[in-house]
Amino acid sequence: MSAQDYRHIVRIVGKDIPGDKKISVGLTHIKGVGFNFANAIIGALGLNPNNNIGFLTESQVESIEKTLKDPSSVNFPSWLLNRRKDVETGVTTHLITSDVAFTVRNDIEREKLSNSWRGFRHTYGLKVRGQRTRTTGRKGASVGVKKGGKVLPAGAAPAAAPGAEAAAAPAA
Repeated sequence: MSAQDYRHIVRIVGKDIPGDKKISVGLTHIKGVGFNFANAIIGALGLNPNNNIGFLTESQVESIEKTLKDPSSVNFPSWLLNRRKDVETGVTTHLITSDVAFTVRNDIEREKLSNSWRGFRHTYGLKVRGQRTRTTGRKGASVGVKKGGKVLPAGAAPAAAPGAEAAAAPAA
């Protein structure tokens, strides 16, 4: 690993990753790739986890991209992938980059259209996963308590402020 082999920025599946990061940390910069999945890729491809990502060869970068695009080629366990039993296809896959946001958005829209409880909560901007909503999760202006005077019984006249009768009566 000489200085001439080092690249300051490595592009993997359309994401620029700083070359000074370790391989496992650098791969987590890609949307849809977490630390565990990055370490699984490193182990499957036989890469040195202590190397910086800037020292990867072009063939190693291509093998990482191939594994990210088709993780079934490496036979990762299904619990490691982020899209198990897709609703439309029934296939277990792993989504990366913009596919993650697109799929989540479509899932939420499908919930809204099906008039499910989760869809109802999404429609009205409420918490979806059973959290309490009495005090937390409020949006907009803060809700406070108005300070007020004493509550008077029905039919009673309000009492004058202390010293008010002295000011109202002329001094004799």
